Amino acid sequence: MREPTYYILAALLDGPMHGWAIIKHAAAASHGRVTLAVGTLYGALDRLADEGRVSVDREETVQGRTRRYYRLTDPGRQALLAEAARLHHAARVVTGRRSDPAAGLA
Repeated sequence: MREPTYYILAALLDGPMHGWAIIKHAAAASHGRVTLAVGTLYGALDRLADEGRVSVDREETVQGRTRRYYRLTDPGRQALLAEAARLHHAARVVTGRRSDPAAGLA
């Protein structure tokens, strides 16, 4: 799973969000590493919806503009949790060592 997809799905863990809120959440959660352009976000959301990982929760009109809210589906939650476990295991390869992992690099 690509990092932007991970952060998009993670943003939806707490409940439905609209696009701008997802962009802000992804940037904050990634400490600025993931900055989603609007086109990139909506392309990813369309792909994730086609895959059954997110769905449209509702739409509302705010100041004359339609705001679409997305929610995480059960398959989306399962995919996100599987990726989190994979990343955790991969990190432990390095962080789980008893000695300084940088010592052998010099």
